[in-house]
Amino acid sequence: MSNDSLALGSGGEPKARTPLGSILGVSAATAAFLIWWIYFKTPGASDAGWISALPAVNATFNTLAAAFMVAGWWAIRQGRRQLHPKLMLTGVGFSVLFLASYLVYHHYQGDTPFPGQGWIRPFYFSLLISHIVLSVVMLPMILSTLFFASRKRFASHKKIARWTLPTWLYVSVTGVVIFFLLQAYT
Repeated sequence: MSNDSLALGSGGEPKARTPLGSILGVSAATAAFLIWWIYFKTPGASDAGWISALPAVNATFNTLAAAFMVAGWWAIRQGRRQLHPKLMLTGVGFSVLFLASYLVYHHYQGDTPFPGQGWIRPFYFSLLISHIVLSVVMLPMILSTLFFASRKRFASHKKIARWTLPTWLYVSVTGVVIFFLLQAYT
């Protein structure tokens, strides 16, 4: 029986259990909450100057998350199995810090309009739309990848991690690019 076989199916064959329903439910609820938080909730009132620094903080968290993910990928490719989870969980930690800071910023600022005109406008929105769509897709992928690793179901972990890592890197890096585009055109 493999690491991925934890129960027997109706025909006596091994059946892998996953919390797919829970992961998808949490992911859908999170996506719905973020859409409401950014686009429909009335921004809170604040004159605190530190709020304007949060986009740069968010870009820094995204950069650090991407750097630790690449380092974690490198560690596993080098066979450094004890270092890999430390680096990857640090990347997850920076992504969580990003999300918390992002929520605080958008609590006070709401949606950030892009004023750029010409060729940059469709480029920016293409990047933004792909970033948003993949960030929604990414959450259940990350949760599944972490679940399989925590259960030592490494065959399943490896299968989904092959898709999770590039998606997560794309979302992190495009988040930083979006930050710089907003800085350049506002």
